Amino acid sequence: MADTNFCHSLFSCIQASPTPFHAADFLSRQLQETGFVLLEENRPWHLEGGGRYLVIRSGSVIAFTIGETFDSDQGFRIIGAHTDSPCLQIKPHPMDGRQPYFQFGVEKYGGAILSTWLDRELSLAGRVTGLTANGEIVTCLVDFQKPLLTIPSLAIHLDREANDGRAINAQTDLCPVLSQTIADADDWNMELVEQIRKQYHEHPIRSILGRDLFCYDCSPPRFLGIHDDFISAPRLDNLLSCFVGMTAIRRCRSIANCMFIFTNHEEIGSMSSAGALSNFASATLSRIVDDSERRAICLSRSFFLSLDNAHATHPNFQAKSDSDHEIILNKGPVIKHNSSRRYCSHGQSSALFRLLCSEVGVETQDFVMRSDLACGSTIGPLTTASLGIDGIDVGAATWAMHSIREVTGSRDPELLCHVAEHFFDRETFPVISKC
Repeated sequence: MADTNFCHSLFSCIQASPTPFHAADFLSRQLQETGFVLLEENRPWHLEGGGRYLVIRSGSVIAFTIGETFDSDQGFRIIGAHTDSPCLQIKPHPMDGRQPYFQFGVEKYGGAILSTWLDRELSLAGRVTGLTANGEIVTCLVDFQKPLLTIPSLAIHLDREANDGRAINAQTDLCPVLSQTIADADDWNMELVEQIRKQYHEHPIRSILGRDLFCYDCSPPRFLGIHDDFISAPRLDNLLSCFVGMTAIRRCRSIANCMFIFTNHEEIGSMSSAGALSNFASATLSRIVDDSERRAICLSRSFFLSLDNAHATHPNFQAKSDSDHEIILNKGPVIKHNSSRRYCSHGQSSALFRLLCSEVGVETQDFVMRSDLACGSTIGPLTTASLGIDGIDVGAATWAMHSIREVTGSRDPELLCHVAEHFFDRETFPVISKC
């Protein structure tokens, strides 16, 4: 049976994290409650042995612990994940000439399954930048936290081919309806300002200069199945992994140098100042180990555990999976393999991970894409290549990845967390010797 307390804590993380900016804020607040010190990139850092620290950059967050007597030669045990999920991003200006309804145009963010966004109760969240009454420029997180939008599908009487694979046009078919009473953009700006005032009592924004707003599914995460075998939730890819990594580093005993690297923009290629292709990880490590030779030794002795959800074999589409590598929900973490290194796993890193799992009584599974289908990727290859460290790609088995609601086994999050905690807490990290 699943640990319902663990799953409910995961549900709280998902509910508090409708966007990557909210996810970074939630994770940082959770860590600060357990003694992690927030560092600012634009100020000097004063690190001490036994310290616990974190730093945030535009929806990304890095947290790390250093041993009581810091020894960089030990390397770092690093967990990686991404904070963003496929969704619909609101365009800067509302749609013109759509009276009597007030609507937005949207852009696809990442590879969302567009049909799953129709006829849902959607809300809006993101970050807004504007001027306060005294002329100060501030950025605030905003979350309406209630059903706000809908994208109605077309009745089958008006589209007899609706069930025959009709394509969805993101420009014309996915325009959410917000209101029948808002008249124009000025009215909408006032509504946005009022929402910010409800959330913040100090320095409220009086006029808006810029915004990054995203649609999200309002429906809360839920258990599924007669015995609660499954979890249905939005943004499981990849908030599940973020929650596991955050929980593991909160609980770690700091006998080793531990770190997590959670980056934004994975779903759109990671090419940003906060993505896995940025200097965020390397710049942070350079400030922890400022001597270049010591840092090179440190990285050579580090290991990267990349956590990102894995495709479970679909019971209705079994032919889409490799029949010799069946992946089942609630059967433990999935090691992801690809000969073109779309994942960073290889035989040696897989052996190390299997050993860690066996030591805490957790089974593993192996995923490979069918050889006649294109394979996705993760931040694993990007991060291990940029830092020059060894690593492995692992994840919880998942159905309907990139749908507005995804499904995983209710035992899988905790099983993955058991291994993540052991990864951080094992007295010494396993070393492979040559024959």
